[in-house]
Amino acid sequence: MARTILIAAGGTGGHLFPGIAVADELKARDPETRVVFVGTPRGLESRLVPKAGYELETLPILPLNGVGLARMVKGVLALPWAMVKAVQLVRRLRPEAVLGVGGYAGGPIVLVAAALRIPTVVLEPNAKPGFTNRVLKPFVRHAACSYEETRREFGSKGVVTGNPVRGGFAKLAPKWHVPPLTLLTFGGSQGARIINRTLVAAIPRLPGPEQLRLVHQTGPASRDEVAEGYNAAGRKAEVLAFLDDMETRFAQADLVLCRSGATTAAELTAAGKAAVLVPFARAADDHQRGNARALEAAGAARMIEEKDLTPERLAAVVTELLSDPAKLTAMEEAARKLARPDAAARVADLL
Repeated sequence: MARTILIAAGGTGGHLFPGIAVADELKARDPETRVVFVGTPRGLESRLVPKAGYELETLPILPLNGVGLARMVKGVLALPWAMVKAVQLVRRLRPEAVLGVGGYAGGPIVLVAAALRIPTVVLEPNAKPGFTNRVLKPFVRHAACSYEETRREFGSKGVVTGNPVRGGFAKLAPKWHVPPLTLLTFGGSQGARIINRTLVAAIPRLPGPEQLRLVHQTGPASRDEVAEGYNAAGRKAEVLAFLDDMETRFAQADLVLCRSGATTAAELTAAGKAAVLVPFARAADDHQRGNARALEAAGAARMIEEKDLTPERLAAVVTELLSDPAKLTAMEEAARKLARPDAAARVADLL
């Protein structure tokens, strides 16, 4: 009889893409395995999970951590009904194992599965465990971690696996840094307004178009504003609301400017890309700064905190790195040393 595995993942691409990577590994091992994702009705999963070829179930769950008081109250009030729906879902699908990939969408499913004595695993990709996984810690069988210091937080349940990424990132060939070099900028599925505006303001201080090609993912809300900013500055750039072809974009990039969520960090290291990281200052538990520090300490990235992010500072760092191909190559090599290309397989081994 074919196995059924539930993967609780949703809300953002950072939680979703590792789950898809593990699902792909499970299907590669046994095409008869049924993988069902559980997420929210509002997140990227409603579009990306069916596109990846997997079933999607949704729960009426709202975030509790890293939000304002009003949204927290709404989340608390929604929790009982979400738990009821989670019980119904688990009993109907009867999974052999459940994987929670972090984030609020996974809490009810993992708790219910643990209560029903179904094997449970949580993925903790950050340097500092997130709120949901700290709550789930007493109940799960294993915690798949990206860092040794994180593994210690989970005691005997912790296993260092790395953070799963889509397979194409690890297959990218090293880039020859020949002008015009490409700066790839992105801020996650919703974009990062502070990065968008600072980069546009930095245009007069950046190398010209014969030296630098700009590819900029803005998020849907800021696409027109950013495009107008480039036009006003007289600078050609490829401005996109969302990137569906991230592996191709990474292959073209000489330097990446982005946030430092766990999945982004894992993709950068798997692809061996030098980066300028701007941690989201209001990220839950300040996990992005920890991720950025880890990459910077290894020599794979430069970190600029939001409070220090000015057009002058950004232009200076980007120009410094792009003008030194040997430095870019050294950063790329440092990034690859941090990579765990077998992370999806290691997590699948736990299920």
